[in-house]
Amino acid sequence: MGLGWNMTELGNAAQLTGLDAVGLIGAIVKVAKNARMHKKNCKQFAQHLKLIGNLLQQLKLPELKKRPETSEPLEQLEDTLRKAYVLVHSCENKSYLYLLAFGWNIVHQFKETQAEIDSLLRLIPLITLVEHHQERLYAIEKDEKEYTMGAEEAKLQETILKSECSETDTRALKHSLSRSYPGLSFHEALQKENEKLCHELEHMQLQMDLDKCDVIRHLIGVTESASTKPQEKTNKKQSIVKFNVDSNGENAIHDKVDAECVYIEPLGTEIVIYKEQDASSLSYNVAYPRWRNRIFHFYRDPGLCLFTCMYPCGTFVDIAEFVSDGKVSKEEALNNFLSASLVLSCFFYSCCVRRRLRKRFNIPGGSCDDYWAHALCFPCALIQEWSEITAREDADNG
Repeated sequence: MGLGWNMTELGNAAQLTGLDAVGLIGAIVKVAKNARMHKKNCKQFAQHLKLIGNLLQQLKLPELKKRPETSEPLEQLEDTLRKAYVLVHSCENKSYLYLLAFGWNIVHQFKETQAEIDSLLRLIPLITLVEHHQERLYAIEKDEKEYTMGAEEAKLQETILKSECSETDTRALKHSLSRSYPGLSFHEALQKENEKLCHELEHMQLQMDLDKCDVIRHLIGVTESASTKPQEKTNKKQSIVKFNVDSNGENAIHDKVDAECVYIEPLGTEIVIYKEQDASSLSYNVAYPRWRNRIFHFYRDPGLCLFTCMYPCGTFVDIAEFVSDGKVSKEEALNNFLSASLVLSCFFYSCCVRRRLRKRFNIPGGSCDDYWAHALCFPCALIQEWSEITAREDADNG
């Protein structure tokens, strides 16, 4: 394998020793569902292997293994499937940054492994001789999958391989890691990545792969550099007064403190005023669980407004991917939306995404409000939602 096998991967492969080809394919299909990186490639690879599994189920594999003319190609096929399992499983358990940096290498491995499996099938005499099996084999050969990296993944790869990361690069890294490690803070995710990368570095040093060692050292430097960047402007915060949310709560509080709202976090149904003090200034900041922008404030971001009006699905799939922590890909979100459109229920689907976003940020509202916002002004609602996501990420980055 191009990435090399470490002791953990060898252990995973050893656990598959008792499985035949059909069992190995089932294990690969199962682990492909949990991929954190190269999700589309893993899904396509699993779909191709299902076709092969359906063909092999028609054969009596235990009996074929006893025959000299079929035992050797079947053993070779099983060995290749074990390697395929390690490849797919690595897309779940290896470092996210490592999988990004060596993304095209992994894409090449998917192509190479599929070609090797398909060629081994043709070496099994019983498959090529029986007419019914020939038809299935022909369908497998025609099932050519396109393995590649997505545009977003390729852009992130360029980002992490830069000699120095800017604040914008760090923000993009934080966004991608938050989806890869749902439930962990940015610093906890960086620590996890650092541990995995150090483990990979030890493995590559044993293999004397100097080129990969250099890349991994660079990635370790990226995690250490990002973890040392200040995430908040000040750590000295003191809650001094609370108000209940009402229709005029936002404006009333702004009038009282005469300050711009620069610190925001969800706090149920309460508005909290914080006092922040450092050596140079004293300022009041307001935190309130409401949308930062009204639904008709779309004009505040002309670029987002133009893009969403021309291609609303592009903004929608970004939002859907965010609220699912990357579990629903952009392609899947688009397919779900278009499928719902066929039965005139696309806004029922899209408003559910808005509802999940509200719940995530603890923003008050109801299902009816979500539906009518999308049904009556779909682009405006999308702009409001994506603006909310980016604003909160900017606030988290300080």
